Amino acid sequence: MQLIQCDKSFSDQILAIFNDAILTSTALYDYKPRTPEMMQTWFENKRKGNFPIIGAIAETGELMGFSSYGTFRAFPAYKYTIEHSVYVAEKYRGQGIGKLLLREIIASAQKANYHVMIGVIDSQNAASIGLHKQLGFAHSGTIRHAGFKFGRWLDVDFYQLILETPAKPVES
Repeated sequence: MQLIQCDKSFSDQILAIFNDAILTSTALYDYKPRTPEMMQTWFENKRKGNFPIIGAIAETGELMGFSSYGTFRAFPAYKYTIEHSVYVAEKYRGQGIGKLLLREIIASAQKANYHVMIGVIDSQNAASIGLHKQLGFAHSGTIRHAGFKFGRWLDVDFYQLILETPAKPVES
């Protein structure tokens, strides 16, 4: 297995992982599968924001999972805060891939001089919550009934990790 920076050539595999999460879990609060056109927009937004897409690639070339981050809120004072995500293909879950991807995206955020990483996690997703806690994220709030999916109200937890970067933040 190796970690790489994913480009558009991984679009179909990323789309498959996203759509599995949409259709079978509360990891994404979407209802309908994403389309290839939506993925093109997603990749373009990542490129414009200079946001990484880190993939874990099996020896077969298959994408096992990926992580990324993006804008937390689109106001200037939030420029040092990002929201991240980690998705692992169903057949590779429980093998430590998520932990490797989360560690790598944390390192990327530090290198890019971000200060706070936010994970927005369904309150019932014990595996993701446990992973985030293992890597030093702290619970910073819950929004009750934030979403409605699969016939029930969903609570969402916010987890944050404060990084030591940037050394000299500015307000510009």
